Amino acid sequence: MRDRKKNGMKRRKRMVILLLAGVMGLCGCSGSAVSPVDTREAGIEAGSEDSAGGRDGEKNESSPEDENGTENSPELIHKGSLALQYAENFAVDYYEGGYVRLTTTMDGRKFLIVPEDKEVPQNPGEGTVALKRPVEDIYLVASSAMDMFCALDELDSIAFSGQKEDGWYLEEARRAMAAGDILYAGKYNRPDYELIVSEGCALAIENMMISHSPEVMEKLEEFGIPVMIEYSSYESHPLGRAEWIKFYGALTGREEEAAKIFAEQTEILARVEAEEKTEKTVAFFFVTANGMIQVRQPSDYVPKMIELAGGKYVFEDLGDADTKRSTVNIQVEEFYAGAKDADFLIYNSAIDGGVFSVEELLDKCGVLTDFKAVREGNVWCTTNDMYQQPLSIGFLTEDIHAMLSGETEGMHYLFHLEQG
Repeated sequence: MRDRKKNGMKRRKRMVILLLAGVMGLCGCSGSAVSPVDTREAGIEAGSEDSAGGRDGEKNESSPEDENGTENSPELIHKGSLALQYAENFAVDYYEGGYVRLTTTMDGRKFLIVPEDKEVPQNPGEGTVALKRPVEDIYLVASSAMDMFCALDELDSIAFSGQKEDGWYLEEARRAMAAGDILYAGKYNRPDYELIVSEGCALAIENMMISHSPEVMEKLEEFGIPVMIEYSSYESHPLGRAEWIKFYGALTGREEEAAKIFAEQTEILARVEAEEKTEKTVAFFFVTANGMIQVRQPSDYVPKMIELAGGKYVFEDLGDADTKRSTVNIQVEEFYAGAKDADFLIYNSAIDGGVFSVEELLDKCGVLTDFKAVREGNVWCTTNDMYQQPLSIGFLTEDIHAMLSGETEGMHYLFHLEQG
């Protein structure tokens, strides 16, 4: 177990560093986001240089003055950007001396990762928060990121959790909380400020639910705790979500390990895509507490996963992709009209713990009795841990393909719902 008393002085010193990063950065003021990098190639790209020595359309941060006439730090000389294959909601830029800038492109928040043996620049950039390595004592609310930290062997970076011990399906997280290495620090809308401030929290990683409680984000930043928002669930391609492993690899200095982990996912997808397409139809859904049916927007990564697996999502024309929402709630009648003839039903267990038989599912929604997939015994359910494991994307796509093709031995994240 980490010695929190012993590390207290180190944490306080880091808090001072964060405060020196500037009020604008701590308030998350959104300047212009880093220009998008090529999202279809792997590796790091050298930035194309313009006459001022910067990337096309972007002022080089080593230039004598920025647009406000403020002298920039001479350390920040841009070397290149991480070229992503699928992810669209983050960017990584590399600078001489080992400095790394992370940008969450949906909100324009920027974080300059400073090597342990280097100084924090006087001006890390407008709206940029400086984080000194090692980045640790993190308050993790975005539960999907825990899988990434575990895979990168960086679980020790997490000191506080927005989930209680029994809310984790990841065994590593449960063990760490049971041992006291990770402390429960309250949900996204009710953090234990006294705990996270007294124990020296250095960074809060939130999911988009924090947008419903902006006062919490403001309070965290008032205490000098930067807020980073995780947008992996907004990726339109399934592997875009898994590619966020590279974001956390850059945060923790584990880029090489992240690239290898992501390559494993792309290899799985390549195997599935090489198979013949089935064109069988699939409905992916959840029954809400008030009797509505929650389905995925066609722009979401789950319908894309079904397509990649060789199937066809039945609600391909539903909803509005511009809303950036991953789900939409519809009436039972609309679900009936769109999915009654679907070849397969997949029930999303991640919210309510799931069901274990067709009868349990019919208790939730009796009209399903008339569905073709129910009559023919083609009803499936996801495992509870699917959303806490974004690195399961490749395996889940492989499972959906196996379901469609009838070769269901050795499935990881789908199981068949039996009658009776």
